[in-house]
Amino acid sequence: MVQALDRGLSLLITLSKCDQATLTELALRPGMPPSTIHRSLMTMQEHGIVAFNEVTQDWTVGVEVLRIGSSFVRQTKVIDVGRSVLRGLMDSTGETANMAIANDGEVVFVSQVETHESIRAFFPPGTRGPMHASGMGKALLASMHRRDVERVLHVKGLPSFAPKTITSSKALFDDLEQIRNRGWSVDDEERNIGMRCLAASIFNGFGEAVAGISISGPTSRVSNDKLAEFGPLVKRAALEITNAIGGKSPEHG
Repeated sequence: MVQALDRGLSLLITLSKCDQATLTELALRPGMPPSTIHRSLMTMQEHGIVAFNEVTQDWTVGVEVLRIGSSFVRQTKVIDVGRSVLRGLMDSTGETANMAIANDGEVVFVSQVETHESIRAFFPPGTRGPMHASGMGKALLASMHRRDVERVLHVKGLPSFAPKTITSSKALFDDLEQIRNRGWSVDDEERNIGMRCLAASIFNGFGEAVAGISISGPTSRVSNDKLAEFGPLVKRAALEITNAIGGKSPEHG
């Protein structure tokens, strides 16, 4: 355990419980010298995690904590609201419906409603995957600024997983442009041979993609003929969740 971080988090928890406290009051905590407390507070103040009132000499939780907490609330709300939409999407397509977020240049699955079919895609919560080789990842990449996509590619590269995996940046950016125009993405056996995925992004109130929703299934069921039918259904499901969380997609202003 990182001792300095542990002390800082302990101070933050204390402030959150008492609303405000002076350095003297905080120094009453056992095992933490006033000089250490002051250094921790000053460090957190630089990041907006805590704030200092010059008049009252009180320390309080900073506004940055609200932003961090709001991120968790938004994510939780998306998952909760999206659950019923995932069920509806699975019912209308007959395929496994998924929800995922982008994290550290990868896709992380956070929710899933499985199909009743014996052959199915399975991504338990916490499963990670490459962004460039998944429908979910490409939908989220298509919602990002080019420079942010380039940062992901710089760190993660474009490794090949199957014969159809996109392995050139030009091909990827061409595909992302099509996804933006169409409103949904396709993973055509790019990660796993014999499996297809269609996905669309979910947006917050600032028009930023916060998650994605998709369906996955074998090519025998998610055939080429089905793409034009299933794609709009996935896009509509993403828009339903976007509206439910008070968000707005770029094309719906």
